Amino acid sequence: MRSIGFTGWHGGPVILELLSVVAPVFIVALVGLAWARSGAHFDEVSISRLVLNVGVPCLLFRSLTSLDVSPFELAQMAGLTVGVMSLFAVGGLAVLKAMKLPAHTFLGPLVFSNSGNIGVPICLFAFGEPGLALGMTYFAVSATFHVSLGGPLFSGIYSLRPFLRSPLTWAVVITVPVVASGVTVPTWIARTTALLGDIAIPLMLLTLGVSLSKMHPDSLGRSVALALVRLTLGVSAGLLVATLLGVEGLTRKVLILQASMPVGVLNYLFAHRYGRSPEQVASLVLVSTLLSIVSIPALLAWL
Repeated sequence: MRSIGFTGWHGGPVILELLSVVAPVFIVALVGLAWARSGAHFDEVSISRLVLNVGVPCLLFRSLTSLDVSPFELAQMAGLTVGVMSLFAVGGLAVLKAMKLPAHTFLGPLVFSNSGNIGVPICLFAFGEPGLALGMTYFAVSATFHVSLGGPLFSGIYSLRPFLRSPLTWAVVITVPVVASGVTVPTWIARTTALLGDIAIPLMLLTLGVSLSKMHPDSLGRSVALALVRLTLGVSAGLLVATLLGVEGLTRKVLILQASMPVGVLNYLFAHRYGRSPEQVASLVLVSTLLSIVSIPALLAWL
């Protein structure tokens, strides 16, 4: 897939290029929202499990083993992801302390962004297949931490079981040595994972739309403030880490873009499960996603 280039573009062509990247993502999400609002059945639980347990692991394997991206670049992106997420945690704690808000409810949304449902397709449409590989690396690291630490943040109880039982964890365990060794993946495995991986992005976007259809603004002023904090933390942390470490090119762009995604929907599921003000977390997810309709095109034009 061709990656877009904004250098030297002005006016109308820039807008059209931005729309070609952003519009498909939000249109598919809107289809999911409209489907849910119409009252038609959508088995959100089963489809989410299918995406997270089958589609995303296969997409990760296919993306990282079949594309012309060096193991160094992938390892670098993984390390950079850990770096920016650490800054999210430190900055998020400071902001929440200043706002006198509970960390067990709001730190997760500030640390764990929607780098999967929105970030991965944006990276694909904006930067082509190499962007997909780097975006998937960011998502894999973020999702692994989210699976293992998201529950404890909301519940206050830590367990390794979710981490060890996550198919994404094992997909990483399998994929890393394959990429590092340069082993040629058998054609039947490559084609099977490609087919299963191809279901991930459209189903993630449809599920996002269905999830958003159930959310309503609550404590709107707080949600707007925290959504802006999430965006500011993402841009500043991504830019700071990339600048300090001298990261340039596509890796820098994908890092900043993925770090700046809106609040992840999974935070709402954790908040609902552990009774940590789910309505307020849902409002934050909704408001930050709406904000991203403006922030993502602006970021792409800047990058």
